[in-house]
Amino acid sequence: MVMKSRIHAACMGLFFSAVSFAGNAEPTAACRANAQAALMAFTHGEYDQTVKNFAPNIAANVTPDKLKDGWIHIQGVAGDFRQLGALQSRALDGHSLLEADMDFSRMPMAALVDCDAQDRITTFRIVPASMLPSTSSQAATLTSATGIASALNVPSPYGPLPGTLVLPKGKGPFPAVLLVGGSGNHDRDETLGPNKPFRDLADGLAAAGIASLRVEKRTHIYAPQAVVSNFTLDDEVTDDALTALKQLAAQPAADPKRVFVLGHSLGAFMAPRIGQRDPQLAGVIMMAAPTRFDIDLLIRQTHRLAQMQGASADQVNAQLAPLIQARDALAHADSAHPPAGNFLNVPASYWLSARDYDPVATAKHVSEPMLIVQGAADFQVFPQEEFTGWQAAFAHDPRVKLVEYPGLSHLFMPAGNPPLPKDYFQPAHMDPRVIQDIADWIKAQPAHS
Repeated sequence: MVMKSRIHAACMGLFFSAVSFAGNAEPTAACRANAQAALMAFTHGEYDQTVKNFAPNIAANVTPDKLKDGWIHIQGVAGDFRQLGALQSRALDGHSLLEADMDFSRMPMAALVDCDAQDRITTFRIVPASMLPSTSSQAATLTSATGIASALNVPSPYGPLPGTLVLPKGKGPFPAVLLVGGSGNHDRDETLGPNKPFRDLADGLAAAGIASLRVEKRTHIYAPQAVVSNFTLDDEVTDDALTALKQLAAQPAADPKRVFVLGHSLGAFMAPRIGQRDPQLAGVIMMAAPTRFDIDLLIRQTHRLAQMQGASADQVNAQLAPLIQARDALAHADSAHPPAGNFLNVPASYWLSARDYDPVATAKHVSEPMLIVQGAADFQVFPQEEFTGWQAAFAHDPRVKLVEYPGLSHLFMPAGNPPLPKDYFQPAHMDPRVIQDIADWIKAQPAHS
């Protein structure tokens, strides 16, 4: 999925972000003045002035050099900057903050800014304008076109993670699936522009008689607290997934012997570990699963995306420079004694936990049946590099089914010809063939003994 957080991830890597939203209070006049000054400085290349009113913990991580790299990266994707709009108050994810439209030659963007009680900037994020949901779409989180939706919170070390349980209409108990999202601070729907692939999937599964649970990521709700010095992939994905699976299996309408985990992108990368650590699962489903998640992968993705966007050689090199620097700095790092500081906005422990985990080797020791699906037009988890790795490992394993879908993107939605990042921002839905194949596979699996 898309990069909406501090984590440079195996999605699009398009957006610069400092931190998640800080509070519920309406931004003050002083906050508005600081936000306006920071945005004016940022868009004029005055990066030392941009950080002038950042909160200390944000300023320590978001240096002028990082701001410069972020601005180059944004223009490489969105095009030449044209104009900054006026700041307006906006409610987003239950928080009040400031938003300003940003006009670029290729893609409209939006700036999101928020402050703490001392009017110091704690949020400074640039995102595609189409990523921001309307009030009605936020309220629709607890609705389902085909099933019965209800709220189900999942506990975490930082507080509850809001989730949506969708049950089929009729009498259970039903097979049930936990949906685990990709990299970045995604919401429970994996919202990207006008598209909500996990909501599509939940509705399609409900129509087929299968329950589902989808949950906000802790990096979406609690990013400032969660991304600490020893932050790892298990903190981002595995631990909360295991807790959510217990919650799901305990629901009266769910059959505890037919509970599955479904991961997408980074969630799929971690799905074998989740299956290994919860041997009571009836099966593991992986959608667009990388065989590795490291900075070299991000370098290849960034290079590919920049070329797709028509970036110049200088723009490509500017986007790649911080990735190469981080990769080289961590090349010989010791996981037991990770170097201090952040690398691509997360601590070294995060990248070292990814380096030390092999999903293919782990999957070979998972006892549950597995379904691995891939969009052939995916330019993020490139099938010629990643899906072929899964095929080589499991093509002759009777407990594993592998399916590739021509013409479908990383979101398992129709891709353009050629596939481009702008496809993600065209209204679409997950291909019904994919949802039906997943549902049929789930119903064909025996209950866990």
